[in-house]
Amino acid sequence: MPRDPKHDILFEPIQIGPKTLRNRFWQVPHCIGAGSEKPGAQAGHRAMKAEGGWAVVCTEYCSINPESDDTHRVSARIWDEGDVINLGHLCDECHKWGALVGIEMWYGGAHAPCMETRCVPRGPGSYASEFEYLSYCHEADEDDIRALTNMYVEAAKRAARAGFDIVYVYGAHSYLPLQFLSKFYNKRTDKYGGSLENRARFWIETLEAVRKAVGDSCAVVTRFSIDTLYGSAGIEVHDDGFKFIELVTKEGLTDLWDVNIGDIAEWGEDAAPSRFQKAGHERPWIKEVKKIAKVPVLGVSRATSPDDMAEFIHSGYLDIIGAARPSISDPFLPKKIEEGRVEDIRECIGCNVCISRWEIGGPPLVCTQNATSMEEYRRGWHPEKFDKTEDPCSVLVVGAGPAGMECARILGERGYDVHLREAEAEIGGHISYVQRYPGLAEWGRVITYRQIQLDKLKNVEVHAGVGKMTADDVLTYGADKVVIAVGSHWATDGTASVTHEPIPGADASLPYLCTPEQIMLENKPVGDRVVVIDADGYFTGVSLSELLADQGKKVTIVTQLGGVAPYTHFTLEAPNLHRMMHAKNIHAHTSHWVEEIANGKVTIYNTYRDSYKRTTEPKTGESPHRAGTEVELLECDTVVLVTARIPNAELFTELKARKAEWEKNEIKAIYHIGDCYAPRMIADCIFDGHRLAREFESPDPQHPLPFIRERQIWGRETYPELASA
Repeated sequence: MPRDPKHDILFEPIQIGPKTLRNRFWQVPHCIGAGSEKPGAQAGHRAMKAEGGWAVVCTEYCSINPESDDTHRVSARIWDEGDVINLGHLCDECHKWGALVGIEMWYGGAHAPCMETRCVPRGPGSYASEFEYLSYCHEADEDDIRALTNMYVEAAKRAARAGFDIVYVYGAHSYLPLQFLSKFYNKRTDKYGGSLENRARFWIETLEAVRKAVGDSCAVVTRFSIDTLYGSAGIEVHDDGFKFIELVTKEGLTDLWDVNIGDIAEWGEDAAPSRFQKAGHERPWIKEVKKIAKVPVLGVSRATSPDDMAEFIHSGYLDIIGAARPSISDPFLPKKIEEGRVEDIRECIGCNVCISRWEIGGPPLVCTQNATSMEEYRRGWHPEKFDKTEDPCSVLVVGAGPAGMECARILGERGYDVHLREAEAEIGGHISYVQRYPGLAEWGRVITYRQIQLDKLKNVEVHAGVGKMTADDVLTYGADKVVIAVGSHWATDGTASVTHEPIPGADASLPYLCTPEQIMLENKPVGDRVVVIDADGYFTGVSLSELLADQGKKVTIVTQLGGVAPYTHFTLEAPNLHRMMHAKNIHAHTSHWVEEIANGKVTIYNTYRDSYKRTTEPKTGESPHRAGTEVELLECDTVVLVTARIPNAELFTELKARKAEWEKNEIKAIYHIGDCYAPRMIADCIFDGHRLAREFESPDPQHPLPFIRERQIWGRETYPELASA
């Protein structure tokens, strides 16, 4: 169907310098873990967005020199001709679809740890990074400053040779240009410090030099944190923020402003998780930039609604819609809007699992909503295209949680006759209650998207509220193949990774102990004083704690981990989660575990209470560390067990034991996926269901087919050649 006329403005071309965008959709730079060393993955991921209708696709931050090395993380690099070749492939693949390609030229200053290159970065002063451990930069003198500007110039020339249409001078997220601009970092007293004009000098000189170097071959863009959210200690929108834009505008040095907020130490204020910020959250800071800038303005805020996008432009707030996470969740978002298929948009849920993989150190990016993300090249997956099966047999999928829903959807797209059966009244599995945790409502999009797509598939029947299927039910159902996806449950006896044993006294059948399911699904009563035992370390323990605190409960978290919910550091939720805990008076005992639970009290101990000195000789039956005995008593009314998740493996185990009956019932195969195979993150369970359905005709669909690995093969020449090193 044709697109809604109110979205027409999103498809109007716009000029930026010497380049013309075919529409108003711009995939801003974002990390994927491919860099320049995996050119196939890099090109495959970005080109999919070009095919999906994005007018501009950009690299992640792209290092311009070995002095700007972010290892352990993975960035792109444009250091030499080898990088020109590899990133040139990205440009070629995106140009095939009519997209422009941008490169975000990055120099990190103190925030570049240089763990691989062992170089020392330069900056406006000699100071330690607040983002990296033990990372300092050297204070640049004027010769160094000229050398730094020249690094950008040479990188821009290489980018132009590679085929890039747009070159960024990246100054957002507290990287080098902003370090010169910001009083927070810049304490200089020469012509590069002091007044705003002096602090802006490096950035302006670099923009001028880059523009001269690329001429009309590339548009020149700068990415600017217009407010670092430090107050007067840093950049403030109505002070240095607007004034810097005025300075650059006066000189006519940029063809577009890509504006955002925040710094690098808490860049979750920009790439905000949905737990704390909704779409459009940056608008109050950047809504007036267009009044100052004389060139187009681009902004982000995780927008997924075409109505919101159109309103942003109609209101004069933006000229171009920038997106990172929405483009990962749905590479075809522009095309779906253009074709009037807005209900098919796979909306980002703002969980930031994509970001977590980069923060961990560069494994391929993953997406909860889009299982094909970063699988475009190495597995050949397309998010909107599916190979039709040559054997359209019937498939029973038992369990409509994340893995089961996704598996049924892909099997349906491929032409199988699918029956998806769910015990509960509605599909969604544990997402049905996870979305009710404070701030996690958007996680419900995992269900909504799949419900809409399943409803469209005429060869997929969804039966909810049918109760738990038994092995007899499965064997006699009449399906040719079966997929078991019945999830997992929280341990009722406190079993966790700490000891791999139950906690003495833990028994969730008792009135004063609960599991998350008992609270969220069964409304089991919870007393006023609550101890949450969290061995999981992600969102469940801290979310339940907040939920209970909001009900007026006095909550204490006990965890063996060094901090509460440490995985949320990778998803950028941690800083505000800890502020929330402080504000809501949620207490924590970290590096502690539970010795015993009794009615009205929990006995806890420091996990490091044993002696740090080891015995000099091994003694059978004794620990080599002297056992500590110190304990602490916590009085409480209710204990919540967020310890280990236990796979609901019984159904598959019984079916496997009765394999002799499969042939009699004309069952060719039975598989198990998702949490009932092994409890994992939601993104991994969805991937599991997706992969099995994609590889359903392989010799052993239970286990993945090999994927393409991009690596140097020993004996082949490197680039540059080893002999020239």
